[in-house]
Amino acid sequence: MDSDKALWKGGFEKPPQSYWIASTEQPDYPALEEDITADVAVVGGGIAGITAAYLLKSEGLKVVLIEADRILKGTTGHTTAKLTSQHSLIYYKIRDKLGEEMARQYAQANEAAIEMVESLVKEKGIDCDFKRCPAYVYTQQDSYVSKIESEVAAASSFGIKASYQEKIPLPFEIKAAVRFENQARFHPRKFLLSLAQDIPGGGSHIFQQTRALDIEEKNGKCVVHTANNRKVTASKVVVATHFPFYDGMGLYFARIFPDRSYALGIKIKEKYPGGMYITAEDPGRSLRVQEDGDGELVIVGGEHHKTGQGGDTTVHYENLVRFAEDTFSVVDMPYRWSTQDYTSADEVPYIGYLTSRTRNIFVATGFNKWGMTNGTVSGMLIRDLIIKGKSPWQDVYNPSRFALAASAKKLILENVNVAKELIGGKLTAVPSDVEIKPGEARVFDLEGKKVGAYRDEKSQLHIVDTTCTHMGCELKWNSAEKSWDCPCHGSRFTYEGEIIEGPALRPIKPEMREEA
Repeated sequence: MDSDKALWKGGFEKPPQSYWIASTEQPDYPALEEDITADVAVVGGGIAGITAAYLLKSEGLKVVLIEADRILKGTTGHTTAKLTSQHSLIYYKIRDKLGEEMARQYAQANEAAIEMVESLVKEKGIDCDFKRCPAYVYTQQDSYVSKIESEVAAASSFGIKASYQEKIPLPFEIKAAVRFENQARFHPRKFLLSLAQDIPGGGSHIFQQTRALDIEEKNGKCVVHTANNRKVTASKVVVATHFPFYDGMGLYFARIFPDRSYALGIKIKEKYPGGMYITAEDPGRSLRVQEDGDGELVIVGGEHHKTGQGGDTTVHYENLVRFAEDTFSVVDMPYRWSTQDYTSADEVPYIGYLTSRTRNIFVATGFNKWGMTNGTVSGMLIRDLIIKGKSPWQDVYNPSRFALAASAKKLILENVNVAKELIGGKLTAVPSDVEIKPGEARVFDLEGKKVGAYRDEKSQLHIVDTTCTHMGCELKWNSAEKSWDCPCHGSRFTYEGEIIEGPALRPIKPEMREEA
């Protein structure tokens, strides 16, 4: 098949669209229009925030959840939805960097997350395509065989049913693989929308289109200030906004790093062989299947890069199409989407007290692309800290941990990269003309200021300030998503200047809009 003509030329004509969002209705929760009080304020309507709010409401607390956009439309709505404790090759790394007890906690937490989701699915009768299946990490490179062996040994020692494999059900040869038994896949929005329905009532609420800007600690309470000049006052606050909107001197901007990856939803002639798969090596390839009506949708993922530093981002979709066509007989590509994740320096999320000095503000961030289980762990762990004052997994996820050997090199490399983008973006020369075709973007000089221009398909020119409102980095154009992305900390904006995702709290200022 000539893929250039058959798939991505036709499939790329329409904008990216997530299967999970397209296949579910969007609930119509109101915006916050008056000040309100609660026992707990949860900021962020993704898997971590909704799970935490649901579990805390179930404990009898009054919970107010606020979301800047609409719930479950961010990273949770753009996942590959693998509900697994298999997070690529992670257990031997945690053991070697943080110790056996920490690795055991991580394994137990993620296995417990799968069990809790399955329990809620059965208890509430949620139709969310939940299915147990094996998960594989495989390699086609000799250099990764010993790492696969180390992962099998480590995961097995921590109670996971892991085995070494020399073949997998996919139609190509491998060097080695690790197989985890009894993992799971599901439709995350179907599951979480059901949980969300149980949150409002009895003094609890969900508010959409309500962006949190700051937290003020006052008289033993926390006051969450929003962009529409409303306040949520609560004894406890859970910051579950992917990148923490409130830092509290936790220096999260220097400890978590943004990364984008891509996914296709394709139809194939063959019957999918079952199981979930991911490569050990880069550039990364991921496979799973999803029931779609009477047929199957194969989700092909991978192709990661640091946000704002991926070059022509359309190429990443094209690379996934090539991999899909090399593996299967592809007949259609109805969906494609990308997502953004944050990773900590030691690849373990930060879940717990925002800082070592803070006992009433909690955070969940840095899921390292494995948010379905780690987001669920967040809700469980934070519930336990609030209700019981402790959690069996609090040490490994402790946001205030710092293991020099595990973190120093990555912290230095990532923050050197941020400094380079911050300074380099200010010094780069820009063209002085604005010859832009429909569908194209350019950065140019307007009266001594660097601005970005995008001409839409109706030939209207949209010009914005390309300085990120978070910490002043220069934004880069994302050709696949038609957005302005920050290469430092991952903020993203529409071509009209509105926020797509934080940490930025203010839009980029439109400089002008030229009518056709």
